[in-house]
Amino acid sequence: MALILNIETSTKICSVSLSLKGKTLAVVEELGQQYIHSEKLTLFIEDLFSKLNYSLNDLDAICVSKGPGSYTGLRIGVSCAKGLCYALSIPLISIDSLTILSAFFTKKNKVSDANAILYPMIDARRMEVFTLKKEEIVALILDENTFDNIEKPIYLFGDGANKLKELYKDKSNITIVPNFETSSVGMEKIGYQKFINKEWEDVAYFEPFYLKEFIAIPSKKKLL
Repeated sequence: MALILNIETSTKICSVSLSLKGKTLAVVEELGQQYIHSEKLTLFIEDLFSKLNYSLNDLDAICVSKGPGSYTGLRIGVSCAKGLCYALSIPLISIDSLTILSAFFTKKNKVSDANAILYPMIDARRMEVFTLKKEEIVALILDENTFDNIEKPIYLFGDGANKLKELYKDKSNITIVPNFETSSVGMEKIGYQKFINKEWEDVAYFEPFYLKEFIAIPSKKKLL
């Protein structure tokens, strides 16, 4: 039947959706000012199933965003997905967060120029973003000259692109799509195809793809 629960928690969006044979049946999501995944993810899943005539036991697989993105968000999303897969004895599927963002963008927007280059961007703090460069996932530090060697039309989108309006305001070939956020809806077709191809993860050993090592910021509080 290919009923798949999709979980996307790589950014401040907490998004879950249910898809059947690659088509979304329902979605529950919220963009928080802070990361709300620990408080809302399981509640959103319950809410999702309350909207439809299905239960967790009807699932054929769970698809999760594997990153890169928020360390906390990814850990929570992957932990939830793995726990459900264990409990229900169903396969785990993963998709990188930038491919999800691109798929959702092309679903929602018509890019008229076939030669245009799409850059999905997830904020990695300051002027750094996670993006796709020649189909490779990279952490890219941006400056005013980053795209100077590209003459084709460029589209920048995702929460990492929101901070670039002033930086590229004089670049005629760069279009910044403001406030475009990712969604688990972008997982529907890719997740279904991976399910059909049995491209499943090893639930026991699967971990998020962080791309960068986590660096803890020392607390300034003195220990008593």
